[in-house]
Amino acid sequence: MADPRSASAYPTGAGAGTAASRTPAPPAGQPGQQTATVLVVEDEPAIATAIAQRLSAEGWRVEVARDGLSGVDAAHRLRPDVIVLDVMLPGIDGLEVTRRIQAEQPVPILMLTARDDETDMLIGLGVGADDYMTKPFSMRELVARLKALLRRVDRAAQAVNATPTEPPMVVGDVTIDKAQRRVHRSGEEVHLTPTEFELLVMLASSPRTVLTRERLLAEVWDWADASGTRTVDSHIKALRRKLGADLIRTVHGVGYAFEPPAG
Repeated sequence: MADPRSASAYPTGAGAGTAASRTPAPPAGQPGQQTATVLVVEDEPAIATAIAQRLSAEGWRVEVARDGLSGVDAAHRLRPDVIVLDVMLPGIDGLEVTRRIQAEQPVPILMLTARDDETDMLIGLGVGADDYMTKPFSMRELVARLKALLRRVDRAAQAVNATPTEPPMVVGDVTIDKAQRRVHRSGEEVHLTPTEFELLVMLASSPRTVLTRERLLAEVWDWADASGTRTVDSHIKALRRKLGADLIRTVHGVGYAFEPPAG
């Protein structure tokens, strides 16, 4: 019998499809169900079809692109709410796709990678991805992560609309403008992904206070599953690369603390 996790990520019987195909959303789902447009950029037909079918079952509108250039074109045309993007693609790879899409419009991107390599993950986060999953993966976890990304985008939009005149947060030489979602260190602007921004705000709101990985997962990612703590670690490393390693202290076995410079 096939492994259930592998079967969810690598189903059988899926057709090849075209370079870009659309999966219509089913009739309106349950009350309170979130409607979103999702772009899936994946060249393996079985995986692309399985993802599209699963996300459509959530009531989302889904379009599939089979290569990097088609993905960039589809993102420009659709203006999706979230993107599921494979790293290894024909034409241009997922890293270049992310660079081109994020240069045009900020959009949450969840990367799929066949290699459990932290370097690849950090590069992906560095060019603008918000999250990543390693194949084979659980479709249930994919849906949960996408819902969490969409909730964070909604929260950010609500915060901007609700507090347009809120003064920036100043912690040491770091300035965080929550209304405009902009960050500066020593007067220089630092470009962060939506997830990195939320993580920084969480840490900087309690300077010199250790926050556990589990709490960060719950507050920033909306996850209750402690198995995602490695995601926290990777995002912390991405933040350090952009803001400087001195700002975030590791408390081994526990979590992280924001350590603004004295004075």
